[in-house]
Amino acid sequence: MSASRYFSADYFEARQRFRDAAEAAGASLESLASPAKGPGGESLTTEVAWLGPSDATRVLVTIAGTHGVEGFCGSGVQVGWFESGLAAESHAETALCQIHGINPYGFAWLRRVTEDNVDMNRNFVDHDGTYPANPGYEALAEVICPKDWNDAVIAACQKQLDAYAEAEGSRALQAAISAGQYSHPDGIFFGGHKATWSSDRLRGIFAERLGQARDIAVIDYHTGLGPRGYGERICVHAPDSDGLARARAWYEGDVTSPALGESSSIEICGFNVTGMEQSVPQARITAIALEYGTLPSSEVRLSLRADNWLHLHGEPDSAKGRAIKEQIRAAFYQDQDDWKEMVWERGIESQRLALAGLAAS
Repeated sequence: MSASRYFSADYFEARQRFRDAAEAAGASLESLASPAKGPGGESLTTEVAWLGPSDATRVLVTIAGTHGVEGFCGSGVQVGWFESGLAAESHAETALCQIHGINPYGFAWLRRVTEDNVDMNRNFVDHDGTYPANPGYEALAEVICPKDWNDAVIAACQKQLDAYAEAEGSRALQAAISAGQYSHPDGIFFGGHKATWSSDRLRGIFAERLGQARDIAVIDYHTGLGPRGYGERICVHAPDSDGLARARAWYEGDVTSPALGESSSIEICGFNVTGMEQSVPQARITAIALEYGTLPSSEVRLSLRADNWLHLHGEPDSAKGRAIKEQIRAAFYQDQDDWKEMVWERGIESQRLALAGLAAS
């Protein structure tokens, strides 16, 4: 049978399927109510499923929906992990904690950001200190997020972005756009000026659920970067850290480090592993982002810019708005069986390797 059966058409279907699969597998389930509402005024929640001993010292954590619309991918693997019976493979002393829809607003609205236009994976910084600077974004802000959105404006802005890449290099343009910025709250990849609800919930889940853990493996599911269907294991632990060394050992060397220039991702500011480590200082965390490619990077970035314009200046429930929503959905979720099969196979391989690493720790 095809793995496509584990994937859902929207946030609400995904949430219900996750709840049903977790309960059928014997997991305990908690729903955390978001202050945000869905497109039709619906209640939104983050689900936390726990399977295994409550006092387990080894825990595998999987996360779906850090970047909202990317949640289809991780949700499919999480639902399938329960429905297929693979969740029973955990070692007797190991627990499974699956966090579904940690950014439920973004998942429900088909947005990458939270309800306050914050990129959750740029939000884990010291909000009482000095924010990281991104002069490239500041120079290009009006080009990245213009106030008008039509073919002529898109072409003119693209010409300026291409000129920046020609002068500074393509990686410099990637960093300017996506490394994280704290100067334009209405822009993309905005890291926020305070912790978001989703960021606080993630910290709380770790502090409340994982206070007894000694070793924690984290697989955070992402999409939109790299070759179509390929799941790159990206590790943001410092280059000389035990965390990166463990990740390389657990995943048989198949791990990339943005800090060492090995990854399709550039180094970013305020990633969620920082909050995890601060919440459970007693534990060793071995974290990866499992990043699946979808469309070419230029199309993915264009979809984000279009979606930003739509929610600032447009009407989501219009022909143009619906077209933009289809555009961003396709940029982060390839609704084709072959892509879902690649997501599933790499996902279960990664989770099995994580469990083996935990068992040997």
